[in-house]
Amino acid sequence: MSDALTAHVDGFADDRLAAVVAEIEGFAAADPDYSVQVAAFAGGRPVLDVWTGPHLGRDSLMVPYSVSKNTLGLSIALLLERGLVDLDAPVAQYWPEFAAKDKQSVTVRQLLSHQAGLPQATPALTWAELLDAHAAADRLAASRPLWQPGSSFGYHALTIGNLGAELVFRITGRTLQAFYEEEIRRPHAVDFYLGLPESEDARRVPVLPMVRPEIDSAPRHTSLLMPLVWSSPGPELDVANDERSWRFGHAGASGTGSARGLARLFAAMVTGVDGAAPVLSPDTVEVVGLQQVSGYDEVLGQPHRAHSIVFQKPTPALHFGGPRAFGHDGAAGALACVDPDTGVTFAYTIARGPWPGGADPRALALAVEIGRIFGP
Repeated sequence: MSDALTAHVDGFADDRLAAVVAEIEGFAAADPDYSVQVAAFAGGRPVLDVWTGPHLGRDSLMVPYSVSKNTLGLSIALLLERGLVDLDAPVAQYWPEFAAKDKQSVTVRQLLSHQAGLPQATPALTWAELLDAHAAADRLAASRPLWQPGSSFGYHALTIGNLGAELVFRITGRTLQAFYEEEIRRPHAVDFYLGLPESEDARRVPVLPMVRPEIDSAPRHTSLLMPLVWSSPGPELDVANDERSWRFGHAGASGTGSARGLARLFAAMVTGVDGAAPVLSPDTVEVVGLQQVSGYDEVLGQPHRAHSIVFQKPTPALHFGGPRAFGHDGAAGALACVDPDTGVTFAYTIARGPWPGGADPRALALAVEIGRIFGP
């Protein structure tokens, strides 16, 4: 391990990652506003922990939007590891009220892979309901799906957090936030929170708005469902920066933490960390990482999307690892993932992501390169 101190980059890196550090140095040199944390573990050992830019420091915490979904995916994986949930059982077996409006046959597998047709409730959910331990889930349970469950899939951008959290509650008697804190975050010293405690407030930094280029040639994907799914009655809410959001810690959108914490989260669960065995068995890792859907997303209107259980899977448009890799990106550029075949866990947080959003292409390239270096 050697210092990775350059004109722009602070932190440390394994000697084998000199070229990766040079890439990050190049990104920073080209854009003085570029502010990121980049972290990676290989075989459970930290090999990269660097930061750069005016808006993020070594210990900064921020909301990486949907990267937060990794906490839900790994919490569900822990329930699978303990034999507490059956992916092919009806959701109503654990949550009887969910059977309303002909949803009695919807399986846990469908619910957690964006196939249940519930990216929005009828009528639309308010932010007060979404940022509540049970209110949005109750409304979703009482709603009819927007498509026949299992016939297609569409990104449940926010509601998968509420649906998954209620499932965890019905199985364990604990909110997802409490389950994650007590069973995953605290025991493994993970610097990523579902609900930021006041003791960490001084470390929190805001997510900055993306800057739309004067000439915007990015492709626009539309769907009939998009306007409905993203409509919420009442005033708008800044998911990343409103205290109501990050204090609650919505598993779909507003966890708070560092790249170091996210990389350690995956390492503790999948590869082991600090000399300890991984929490999840290889079989459980295979089950949660197995692709469930691929193709056209009914909500996003995008043709090349893929999901396993909660997690995203790599596609040509979102290439962050090999065929067994899984993880999740965020709307403003962040990414966290693991590739069981290389033993690499990777995380990237960014204060101001590139337009038009989604995983920063620079993050995708770094994840693939580190996997190549440490892979078999």
